[in-house]
Amino acid sequence: MGRTSSNDNEGIRLRKFVPEHLYALEPRVLEALSSRHPDSHHRGEPGPSSSAQSQSEQNPVRNSKQPGRFESRGVGSKFMIPSFSESLGFGGIELYSPKYFLTCALGGMLCCGITHGGMTPVDVVKCNMQIDPKKYKTIGGGFRTAVAEQGVAKGLFRGWAPTFLGYSVQGAGKYGFYEFFKHFYSEAAGAENAKKYKTLLYLAASASAEFLADIGLSPFEAVKVRVQTQPGFAKGIADGLPKILAKEGVRSGLYKGIVPLWARQIPYTMMKFATFESTVEALYKYVVPVPKDKCSPGAQLGVSFAAGYIAGIACAIISHPADNLVSYLNNSQGATVAMAFKEMGTKALLTRGLPIRIFMIGTLTAAQWCIYDAFKVFVGLPTTGGPAPVDRESKPDSNSIPKNT
Repeated sequence: MGRTSSNDNEGIRLRKFVPEHLYALEPRVLEALSSRHPDSHHRGEPGPSSSAQSQSEQNPVRNSKQPGRFESRGVGSKFMIPSFSESLGFGGIELYSPKYFLTCALGGMLCCGITHGGMTPVDVVKCNMQIDPKKYKTIGGGFRTAVAEQGVAKGLFRGWAPTFLGYSVQGAGKYGFYEFFKHFYSEAAGAENAKKYKTLLYLAASASAEFLADIGLSPFEAVKVRVQTQPGFAKGIADGLPKILAKEGVRSGLYKGIVPLWARQIPYTMMKFATFESTVEALYKYVVPVPKDKCSPGAQLGVSFAAGYIAGIACAIISHPADNLVSYLNNSQGATVAMAFKEMGTKALLTRGLPIRIFMIGTLTAAQWCIYDAFKVFVGLPTTGGPAPVDRESKPDSNSIPKNT
C-alpha cells in the first residue's frame, strides 16, 4: 500500500468541504478548485512552469470575448467567473467559510431591506385592507383613501423606517443562516442522503433560518403595523418603539405577535427557498436552451427572477392566513387569536387582502432573489440553485477533485 501524499489529503479535505451534491456548482467552479492540485504536483514533478502557473492563477485575465468575465489560466483549468469581483478586490471568498456566510447575510440584508422598503405603499394598503375592509374595500380605493387622508408621503410611506430596518435584520438572518444550515445539514446527512433528500434539507434549513430571523424582525413588525394602521399613533420607529415599550413592555408589546409571525414566516420561507431551488433546477433542465455554466450573468439572473416570482406566489398563498393574524394582533391592544377567528371568520382569514399580497409578495420575492444573486455574482460567488451536479464517479475527469474514500 502506498502512502497518501499531503496533496491527496488536501484534495480529499476540499472535496468534503464543498458539498457538490447539494450546491449545484458550475463544472468550471469545480475545475478551478481542482486546479489547486494539478497532476504534476501529485506526481512530485515541479517544473519551470510552476511559478508562471501560480502567477496566472492568482492574476485572472479579463476575457476579451465576454466582457465582465475573468479567466484563470492554470494547468487543466479554464475557469471563468461571471463577476467583476477580481478587479474590485472582493475575491478570495472560500465557500462555506465564515466569510462566505457573512457575505450571504450581507446580500440578504440588502435584498430584503431594499425590496420591503420600496414596497411600503403596497404594504400600507394591504395592512389597512386586512384591518378595516369596510373603509379599504379595493386596492385602488385603498390607495386613494390613504392619499386623501394624509397625502402621498405620510399616507403611503407610513412606517417605511421600521419596515426597512426590520426586514434588513430579518434578511441578514434568513439568507445567512439558510446558507449555513443548508451546508450544516447536508454534512450531517452525508453525501448520498443529502442528494436523495435535498428538498427536505432545503425545508429544514429555511425553517431553522427563519425561526432565528423572526426574533430580530418581531419588534420592528409590531411598530410598523401600529404606524401604518393607526394614524396619529407615531411617526415611525423613533417615537413608536418607546410608546409601545412604555405601555405594554417587551413581551406584550414587541413580541406579542411572535408566534403568529413564526406561523406566517416559517411556512413562507420554507416555500420560498424550496420552490425557488426546485424551479431554478427545472428551468435550466427544461426551458433554458444552454447549461447554466454557459449562460451569461444576465441570463442567470433572469432565471433567478422568474423562479423567484413563481416561488413568491406560492409563498403568499400558504402564509396569508397567518399574515392576517399578525396584522390583527398588532393592531389592537389585548387582542387574541381566538378573537381574530371569531371576528374575521375562516373565509376572511384565508382571502382578505390576498390579491394585493400575491402581487406584493410575488414582486418582492422575485426582486429579492435577483438582488441576492446579483450581489453574489458581484463578489465572485456562483448564483443560487441550478441543475443537479454531474456524477463525477461515472464520468471521470482528469482534473476532478479527489473523492473522499
